[in-house]
Amino acid sequence: MFGYALVGSNDLDAAKAFYDALLGAFGMPAMFEHSSGGRVYGNGMGQPFFGVVAPFDGQAATVGNGSMLSLSMKSRDDVDRLHALAIELGGTDEGKPGLRGAAEHGFYAAYFRDLDGNKFCAFHAAS
Repeated sequence: MFGYALVGSNDLDAAKAFYDALLGAFGMPAMFEHSSGGRVYGNGMGQPFFGVVAPFDGQAATVGNGSMLSLSMKSRDDVDRLHALAIELGGTDEGKPGLRGAAEHGFYAAYFRDLDGNKFCAFHAAS
């Protein structure tokens, strides 16, 4: 079920150079530039991927700030159901289900935090 991981950085240029070399050496190339100024690495939208980003909230990156765990779902309906259940169980909404990013990627996602404030994303990406 795990789909991708993000980490935050306060020096995106240095972080991208580090991950370009580290991940590139193991067959995980850069896929696209992230809207925060960061970069996403992987072997296609249907495969697990990794990103280094600036935290969404505009604050400094710290351990955990800018980090998020994701759950790869089989359908958009599953994304909707997982998000609704997380909220029902006491989680907090961080972004209602919907398409994110460039339309051609078909990236449908919803965001929530668990009871301890850990951020998660449930997503389905078109093949």
